[in-house]
Amino acid sequence: MQTDIDPRSLIGRKAFDRDGAKIGTVDEVYLDDATGEPEWAAVRTGFFGRDAFVPLEPSRVEDEGLRVPYERALIKEAPGFGVGRHLSPAQELQLYHHYGLRLPGSTGSGDGEPSGEGTGSAPGAGSGAGPGSPG
Repeated sequence: MQTDIDPRSLIGRKAFDRDGAKIGTVDEVYLDDATGEPEWAAVRTGFFGRDAFVPLEPSRVEDEGLRVPYERALIKEAPGFGVGRHLSPAQELQLYHHYGLRLPGSTGSGDGEPSGEGTGSAPGAGSGAGPGSPG
């Protein structure tokens, strides 16, 4: 993902899977505790749907919204943790494994342990920060 983007600008944007199908709307953006960089987005997947966490690193911000390079089915099957809360290291590990991503700072296949630091939502980018946020 572009690192110069304001995480708050993602709130309310549409999110699309790798084939261009709409998967939902970005509700929240979560920052890495150690680096302060945007790491995950919570995407509301339907009117009565839940939020699915998607990784921002391989995703791209495009004119129409956030393009997530994964199949819709994989995104919808992502572990759900609810929004508005800090992601624990164990929850982040589950997400990294779900998407087959290598853990930050690891050189192996992504089977390492979390660093002990989690991911928190961006200041002003959580609930009530913009369109698409839960009311």
